Amino acid sequence: MIVTLLIAAAAAGWVDAVVGGGGLLLLPALLVAAPQLPLPTALGTNKLAAICGTSTAAVTYARRTKIDWAVAGPSAGLALLCAGCGALLAGQIPASAYRPVVLAVLIAVAVFVTVRPAMGLTEHAEKRTTLRRGLAVAVAGGLVATYDGLIGPGTGTFLVLAFTTIVGADFVHGSAMAKLVNTGTNLGALIVFAATGHVAWLLGAGMAVCNVAGAVVGARMALRKGSGFVRIVLLIVVLALIIKLGVDQFRMM
Repeated sequence: MIVTLLIAAAAAGWVDAVVGGGGLLLLPALLVAAPQLPLPTALGTNKLAAICGTSTAAVTYARRTKIDWAVAGPSAGLALLCAGCGALLAGQIPASAYRPVVLAVLIAVAVFVTVRPAMGLTEHAEKRTTLRRGLAVAVAGGLVATYDGLIGPGTGTFLVLAFTTIVGADFVHGSAMAKLVNTGTNLGALIVFAATGHVAWLLGAGMAVCNVAGAVVGARMALRKGSGFVRIVLLIVVLALIIKLGVDQFRMM
């Protein structure tokens, strides 16, 4: 069980650092390998590992690429609050209530990214109007962050897409901003889960070490290989999310 979770944590750190969506690997691994953990405890333990990886990736990106702090800063601050609010509701709202909506959005995203192969490959600074920046903060720091506190998988991917489509960031810079906001969402949720006793600290600490290692490798690889590489990983993660949520939805029918 421990070996499986450590490997999953490292892989999740890599995926999260490149394009987000590491929770797709780590949270299911936790639920399968440690079925004795209640869902809120699994979510809290996942956040402990994830915040270590996302903050490490955020520092790596910040040192090597330019970040639009006018968008990323307010988004991260709002995300801290909204993710905490989402975490308060975790376990009270059944996944069946929002799964079909998230599934529909992911399918639309997959189609959109596929039919627009040039999206995210280059930066479009002309899109960074005051209105678009405000919308990006509301979507990333509000809507996506609340979802992350509730359940989480795919949050980083949604953040990258928000920054790419709304303010015209390329995939590398969008991923850099997403890591900062994702650090805020993870921290907000972790504070709530820790305060309510829903963190397995020893297990989470071990997973955190592996998550950090994967995050460092992933962030450096994304910076080295560029937006084309991130786009490919993005599509793979989105399709994997669609398959997972589709299977979950089918089982509920």
